[in-house]
Amino acid sequence: MKKDIKLFKIFVYVVLVIFALSIIVPVAWVFMSALKENKEFYGNPWAFPLGFYWENFKDAWTSANMGDYLLNSVIVTFSGLAILLIVSVPCAYILSRLEFKGKKFLKTFMKAGVFINLSYIVIPIFLLLLDLNKAFKITFFINNRLILAMIYAATSIPFTVYLLSNFFSTISKSYEEAARIDGAGYFRTMVDVILPMAKPAVITVILFNFLSFWNEYILALTLMPDQSKRTLPVGLINLQQAARGAANYGRLYAGMVLVMLPTLILYILVQKQLTEGMMVGGDK
Repeated sequence: MKKDIKLFKIFVYVVLVIFALSIIVPVAWVFMSALKENKEFYGNPWAFPLGFYWENFKDAWTSANMGDYLLNSVIVTFSGLAILLIVSVPCAYILSRLEFKGKKFLKTFMKAGVFINLSYIVIPIFLLLLDLNKAFKITFFINNRLILAMIYAATSIPFTVYLLSNFFSTISKSYEEAARIDGAGYFRTMVDVILPMAKPAVITVILFNFLSFWNEYILALTLMPDQSKRTLPVGLINLQQAARGAANYGRLYAGMVLVMLPTLILYILVQKQLTEGMMVGGDK
């Protein structure tokens, strides 16, 4: 029995190492390629860079407008996260802690929204915004970063509410009863009692939705025809097409680094909270 357990642990470790290498090696290769000159790409692609050619990042930031794309992505992503949390947290709290007529229907409706893929409704969303522009005789609903952020938030509400409500329902109601004895209302109880206990779940939701908003391509390409309003994923595709024609591979990989770096930094900052797990709380 002990021998079988030991072999199983070895197998698990080998599989984990393989999965880790499958992620680390491509990421490290992109970082190394971003520091190479063009002539180095015609030799061994796995060779280390001969030096640190920082001009690739400068060229990608200025000549390829990656700085403007980065600013657009930051505005859209953080605006979408703010709108999402403002709407989803109270909704999840109400669905998980309060009893009212129609609650079961609303929870089922939210669950159904989880299965709707954003790629399937891009054209209807685009046509709806066009009709709104025609109806009000304005151009507000297209090429608007706030509208894009609102659509990102709206399409992510079902998943966020489903995840948070499941976590909120595991927290003992004795905390709310103690808060009511102290005179706290529903809003004060949610902010001061429930949310601090749900910190791992909220951070997980923020990370998942950050990755979704930051890397989204189809909707940003469709709703942002203006080159100056496009986000990083769309700008990276344009940079990739330009790099193929100009054979400027270092600038291309520098652009990829600019896209990946915020995600890596965010994960490093919140990895401790993520590893705490989703089931924290309860009476002590």
